[in-house]
Amino acid sequence: MFHRILVANRGEIALRIIRACRDLGIEAVAVYSRADRDAAYLNLAHDAICIGKEPSAQSYLNPAAIISAAEIADVEAIHPGYGFLSENPTFARMCRDCRIEFIGPSAEAMLAMGNKVEARRIAKQARVPLVPGSDGAVENEEEAVNIARKIGYPVMIKASAGGGGRGIRPAHNEASLRSGFRNAQAEAEAAFKDGTLYVEKLIERPRHVEVQILGDAKGHLIHLWERDCSLQRRNQKLIEESPSPHISRRTRAKLCLSAVRLAKVAGYHSAGTCEFLVDANENFYFMEMNARIQVEHPVTELVTGIDLVQWQIRIAAGEPLSIKQDAVQQNGAALECRINAESPDDNFRPSPGRILEFIAPGGPGVRLDTHAYAGYNVPPNYDSMIAKLLVHRPTREEAFRAMRRALSEFVIGPIKTTIPLHRKLLEHTEFIAGNVDTGFVERVFAPGANRAAAAG
Repeated sequence: MFHRILVANRGEIALRIIRACRDLGIEAVAVYSRADRDAAYLNLAHDAICIGKEPSAQSYLNPAAIISAAEIADVEAIHPGYGFLSENPTFARMCRDCRIEFIGPSAEAMLAMGNKVEARRIAKQARVPLVPGSDGAVENEEEAVNIARKIGYPVMIKASAGGGGRGIRPAHNEASLRSGFRNAQAEAEAAFKDGTLYVEKLIERPRHVEVQILGDAKGHLIHLWERDCSLQRRNQKLIEESPSPHISRRTRAKLCLSAVRLAKVAGYHSAGTCEFLVDANENFYFMEMNARIQVEHPVTELVTGIDLVQWQIRIAAGEPLSIKQDAVQQNGAALECRINAESPDDNFRPSPGRILEFIAPGGPGVRLDTHAYAGYNVPPNYDSMIAKLLVHRPTREEAFRAMRRALSEFVIGPIKTTIPLHRKLLEHTEFIAGNVDTGFVERVFAPGANRAAAAG
């Protein structure tokens, strides 16, 4: 086992990793930007090193600064968390070239699964269902138009190196396809330095269901069942739950086995997530694989009792995965609400600033993952998520009741947060019934629809 690990991230995931290290008897070294110099979790680390100024490019996205901090701290491994450099194969290679273990998959597997065109090829090889579309990269508008005519509208234009909802455009006719192609290409080039696009059939009103996988370097791979992430806004998840409602036992088993097959063909180890679209007839299609720990990993931890972050560390240290597939059970129901410092009533405008009032919820079945507290200053430089509120109860109905209670107790001010929106969502009859899809929030909670949505 490692003696000392560098945590190359910030916020709640940095705190989550520090706690996992402490539970394993490992010294955790935190890094921080000048914007995070007063973060309370830095006091829980064995040591903390400033790596640069406030902008991400000068701190958390600066590989040289992080490697330098790791060498100064004399660590054996780096945990990248999620976001920032967590899916950067060049950074993973840099770590290992410096004889520092990267806690995650191999650079080769990360590179393959991070390129959506290559990921589709691997999925096809693994006999995992794919959304009809281009076999590889689409070179120009004319080729995109020809593919759309073949598979039929509506279609989705996607960036091969995309993530976070960027470089994605729906098209319902040729005119919107041509304009969407140019816009998606420009956005992908700006965001990822890679304007490669592909085209696939747009599955209308799908559920977004993902499967958590875990594997060691010896090829032992298991799944930890699925999470439903259908409640989204502009491709950004708001609420996740497990098990997925209205997915039959047969479909659940097929989904999970498909994820394991794909990971094996990709030569994948560590924690990862295979994401699928599921239509109204329970046909499912592979979307992408996230080669890292997910924001919503605690949902799976609650229903399986398996500590994913600890296992990431154990696997990176060379331990074999001792969990057998038959031992992984889904127990009860779990929900996660992402609490963002945003104003839902003002088009989700970011709401940075100092938190003066912070009252955390509690009680049976409640888990709160957060780095925020009364007196904490939410910086404007990074992602707006400041907390993840989770509940775990024996049934979905009980989980909904517990989440409503927890949300009613949760007070953060004077900054704006998404807590009021979550309260509305948890009262909506369609969400209670499990009848939602990836477009539900924007369809029902669009400007002018809030009153109807609140009433259900």
